[in-house]
Amino acid sequence: MTNSDAQVQPVQKPAHRKDKAKVVAEVWDDARVQSFLARGGVSAADGGSYDTLLRAYQGMRPDDFERFLAEYVAAGGKLDFPGPDGRTLAQYVSTHRHGAPFVEALVAAGAAAP
Repeated sequence: MTNSDAQVQPVQKPAHRKDKAKVVAEVWDDARVQSFLARGGVSAADGGSYDTLLRAYQGMRPDDFERFLAEYVAAGGKLDFPGPDGRTLAQYVSTHRHGAPFVEALVAAGAAAP
């Protein structure tokens, strides 16, 4: 069969699951914000981790992230852990288009400015 003999088939897009509603204004209560601390195992002994901060940044809105940072610091977490590339979270987030409010929250919580 040559290219001219082949019929072009339309590409089918996967159907959206109707049982999965889009969450727009999700409420983050204190327990949910604190659950990010439990995932990372933040304690005064280890000072937290870059991964804990990164997961919170990726999963939260700026206001929730600010609340998380207060809990994180109160639990003994340190804000200037370097990531795998040697940058702190503030340095990493400062390169993102919508990262400014997160950087402001980090600096307000005691992180070094990027």
